[in-house]
Amino acid sequence: MPYLISLLQCLLAAWYSLPFVSPNNLLVTVISAIGIGLEATYVLIFLIFSPKKGKAKICGYLFVVLSIFSSLALVSMLAFHGNRRKLFCGFAFAAACIMMYGSPLSVMRLVIKSKSVEYMPFFLSLSVFINSTSWSIFSLLGKDPFIFVPNAAGTILGAVQLILYVVYRDKKGVKKDEINESVDQMRTGKLQDGKLVDIQNENANP
Repeated sequence: MPYLISLLQCLLAAWYSLPFVSPNNLLVTVISAIGIGLEATYVLIFLIFSPKKGKAKICGYLFVVLSIFSSLALVSMLAFHGNRRKLFCGFAFAAACIMMYGSPLSVMRLVIKSKSVEYMPFFLSLSVFINSTSWSIFSLLGKDPFIFVPNAAGTILGAVQLILYVVYRDKKGVKKDEINESVDQMRTGKLQDGKLVDIQNENANP
């Protein structure tokens, strides 16, 4: 799912940066096009190696993503012109960008509860921080609030992830199989708030 959200963000960023929407954003266009290629590759790899049920689910999500992008692009061309088109596309792009940066929130919650950074790779968190910080600086130079606001939020979330990594990297945390069970429960919406706390208490008092 995060890859599909990232794909939507790249599609909307590329559309927003086109000359008839937001002029003088060639760099954003090029980088967004590269991002579209990478995210599409990730989704394709998942489709190739996932089971049949997983393929159907991802294809459904992919259809939704492409439908959202197509609808927004069509509306922006038919219903808006000039600065209004830029505002419409900018808000859509910023919303998708915030969704992309907010996708690791469930993992951050798991890190806090399990006191383990196993499911939050350091270099991924570092890349989020560096990427969002770079775009924030770029947007300040270009005075583009639609790029600055979501990436500023991404910088904050990236910094929080790095802080969590520093705090919990040397902590023993709960057992791996218990973490895996909690991850599965989070995916199915069955995780109870006190479960991991109880597990930790049991580990501390064998």
